[in-house]
Formats: sequence, structure tokens, C-alpha cells
Amino acid sequence: MAQKEEAAAAAAAELASQNGEDLENLEDPEKLKELIELPPFEIVTGERLPVNFFKFQFRNVEYSSGRNKTFLCYVVEAQDKGGQVQASRGYLEDEHAGAHAEEAFFNTILPAFDPALRYSVTWYVSSSPCAACADRIIKTLSKTKNLRLLILVGRLFMWEEPEIQAALKKMKEAGCKLRIMKPQDFEYIWQNFVEQEEGESKAFEPWEDIQENFLYYEEKLADILK
Repeated sequence: MAQKEEAAAAAAAELASQNGEDLENLEDPEKLKELIELPPFEIVTGERLPVNFFKFQFRNVEYSSGRNKTFLCYVVEAQDKGGQVQASRGYLEDEHAGAHAEEAFFNTILPAFDPALRYSVTWYVSSSPCAACADRIIKTLSKTKNLRLLILVGRLFMWEEPEIQAALKKMKEAGCKLRIMKPQDFEYIWQNFVEQEEGESKAFEPWEDIQENFLYYEEKLADILK
């Protein structure tokens, strides 16, 4: 029991640090109880993400230090038998160590697929899926034959790990199309998913190494999927 209490206190301390709480308050039993009971995870949804989030989280750097979230912008097109298409878009971001944005998409954005409709879904994701999220994608595609999924990623997540490489290959085998974002894709996100000043739309300004990093990740992904 004591070990569990110590573990809970440690978790609360970590959470407090992340949320900017005063660690001295952890001596207060009521404050400690309040922190322990706080949900350690949150899924944030919206239509447009703040500019600073985009510039930091989506930057296709080789080393992604500090980028411990997943940002997922999505476009969903649902077509009925008559050819009518309904489209929706938005974004998800995850925090901490709970369910990731990819899983949250299936749980909250498309919790129930209508077999009478054909779905074409495009994701623009800051980094490629982890092994667990890849498994969820594979299982969803295998049981949802009316779903087509295209995933464009800014960076490859832990691409050197055999487990990740195997997961990416299985995604391809399951019918998921996966590719690295080109500079034009980042511009598309900027125009369609990033907050703009009211009454004006600033032009996308590519960072210095955007093309070089795209080519770097494109080569790595091609080697994995070959």
C-alpha cells in the first residue's frame, strides 16, 4: 500500500510540474488528493490550431526534442450511393501518456462507420504513428472495408526501431497509404488548419531546411516500405 501511495505521489508531482503547480503544496493531503484525481490525459479538438503550435510541432526536423505531442489534422469525405459528398475537417492534439490522437480520431470523430457510405479520410500528422496506434489503424481498416485512409506525416517517429518499421509495413499491407509531407502539404495545413488574423491571411513562410528534411524522411520511409 505504501508503495502505491508513493507512486501516486510521484505521479502527482510530475503532473504538477507539467501543469506549473507549486510543488510545496504536495505536503497538503487535500491538495495531493486533488492532483492525483486529475485526469492525466486530455484530447483537444478544434477547427484551427494556434500558429505557434504549427510552427513548432509540425516542423519536420530530424531530431524532435520537446515535441512529445501528436497533432492530427483531418479531412473526412463521406459519399453516399447517389454520389453526394459530405466533408468535414478539424484537428486533434493529445497530451501526456493516454490514448493518442490517432486512436482518438476513431473513438470521437468517426466512432461509428455507416456501411451505406464510403469514407475517404486524409490525415496530416506531425509525426508517424507509434506501434500501438499503427495496430489500431490496421484493425480498423481490416474491418471497415468502406474506409480509405491516406496519412501524410511531417516526421518519422522512432523509425530506426524494428517494431516501428514492422508496424509501418503492416499499415501499408492493410491498405493505408503513407507518405512524407512535401513543402506544399505544410502550406496546405497553414492555409486550412492554422488560425489566421481576422481579415487577413498571411502567406506560408517555409523554414530553411524544409525541403532537405522532406527528402531525408522520404528516403527513410522508402527504405522501410520497400
